[in-house]
Order: sequence, then structure tokens, then C-alpha cells
Amino acid sequence: MTLLRTAHAAAAAALVLSALVPLPGHADFAPAEEIATLSGTFRSAAPEPWYGGWGTREFVFANGTWSLVFSHALDPDMTLRTFVFRTGGPYEVGAPSDAVPGAFEGNFDEDWKHLTLMTADPALAEALGLADCGLVPNLETDISATGCAAWAPVAECGTDHDLIALDAAGVHFGVRPADNDMCTPDRRPTALLPAVPAFR
Repeated sequence: MTLLRTAHAAAAAALVLSALVPLPGHADFAPAEEIATLSGTFRSAAPEPWYGGWGTREFVFANGTWSLVFSHALDPDMTLRTFVFRTGGPYEVGAPSDAVPGAFEGNFDEDWKHLTLMTADPALAEALGLADCGLVPNLETDISATGCAAWAPVAECGTDHDLIALDAAGVHFGVRPADNDMCTPDRRPTALLPAVPAFR
């Protein structure tokens, strides 16, 4: 079992704890219509605990589409970088969440998945489960058809079934499960993470 997969449980626990930070009341969340027409960039204010290390998230919304750049490192200064994952596509805002008042079910299509290995250390690549994906360090690879490690091919998992909410602090997404699998509606999160603030 890879380091990336085994780190999911620890990361999920850390993110659940961070999700316990008091969130705004549901009256402060924006309506679905505003979320469906989002335009702008939302970026992590600082590195966050992710997958046994640290990561930053950058989301771009425009014209009914979304994209994500997720950068991972072993240290909070993000100097020991391991990988960068990019994905995106159309998104839709669905029904109000039963689990989180004021949040909505969000379906985020992943029309493409790209991965860049940021380490030349073969032992670390092996530990991350990235050694058998045909990756060349520092060269982005399209893994849409093949998948890699915890990322399934688009044909098997082309939609992330998430939560989404918007308030003055930024955009909130759901707490991902330990195995990172949100490929079906029954895997949708039931709690929100703190906001990713708008980038200005």
C-alpha cells in the first residue's frame, strides 16, 4: 500500500479537526444562484495538512467551469515538493445539503486529470505510489485515461460529488473521505472545510 494511500486516513483526521473550527451560520452562506455563476480565483491562504504532508489548493471558476491546482509537499514551507495535480471541467450546484445547512451538493466534473511528479527521488516516488505511472520528474503527464495511484481514470471517476458553500471568507468544500473516493453520490461529504479565500 502506498504512502499516498495510507496518508489519506491521517490527512482526513487532521482535516476533520480543522473542520471543527466554527463556521458561519447558514444565513451567511450565499444562495445557489451565486455559487453557480462564480467567477474568480480562490487560493489557500497558507499550506494546509494534506495526505501526510502539506498542500495548497487553487480553484478557478469561470463561465460554469471550475479547475483545481493542488500542490503537495512534505514540509509546511512547501520546499520539499512531491507532486502537483490539476483537474477541471463543468460544475453544477444541486440540492441543498441535508447534512450542512446552507451548503449545497456540488457535482464537479473532472474532464481531464494531469499530474506532475516534483521529486527525482525514486524511493519517494515509489512510496507515494507514483513510480509505475510513467511520470518524468517536473514534466506534467495527462493521466486522464490511465489514472495513477489514488486518482482513477476519468472513465471510471469523472465527477467529484462534493459539498460547496460560499460566504465572505471564501468558498468551502467538503471534508474528503479517508480513501479520497467521491466518485458516486453516496460518497458525498457531510461536513465542510474552512474556506479557501478569494485571491486578490
